[in-house]
Amino acid sequence: MKIGLYFGTFNPIHVGHLIIANHMVENSDLDEIWMMVTPHNPFKKKSSLLENHHRFELVYRATENYPKIRPSDIEFKLPQPNYTVHTLAHISDIYPEKEFCLIMGEDNLKSLHKWKNYETILEHHHIYVYPRIAEGTVEHQFKNHPKIHKVDAPIIQISSTKIRNGIKNQKNIKPLLTKEVWDYIDEMNFYRK
Repeated sequence: MKIGLYFGTFNPIHVGHLIIANHMVENSDLDEIWMMVTPHNPFKKKSSLLENHHRFELVYRATENYPKIRPSDIEFKLPQPNYTVHTLAHISDIYPEKEFCLIMGEDNLKSLHKWKNYETILEHHHIYVYPRIAEGTVEHQFKNHPKIHKVDAPIIQISSTKIRNGIKNQKNIKPLLTKEVWDYIDEMNFYRK
């Protein structure tokens, strides 16, 4: 079984994440997508994140109706800050019968050369890249790499930051979230301060 790992803080998960995950699983050779809720991205300030269990609950609710898309909290149990290379090694040990691939936006591919042990990642895993509008260029070594696959997916310009700011400023952001995600955010009074 081929699993695409879609990492993110999902703070909060929005319809753009679901569109990309669903497009990837329906239009590639991936059998499932696991939404890997990251407790702390080394490149993001931790203070702006909802608690881990709340973000996992949002992803769980968002993906309930998608049998090929599953939430994962596996990174919560790993030392922090965590790096993708460590998660991939850990998850491959737990599920040796599965093949794990990375899903990332083109913006992340442009900074892949800065990732911890990116050579090890490419040695053992394929990467599926969806288009993003972003500054910068992809490093030459990644342009025709046999393990990097560009997927013709819709370009989604929705940001969790704008959603959080919209909620804080009392804007109607409901179309950007599933009903289940909005209901939980509303019920828990998240992002209002």
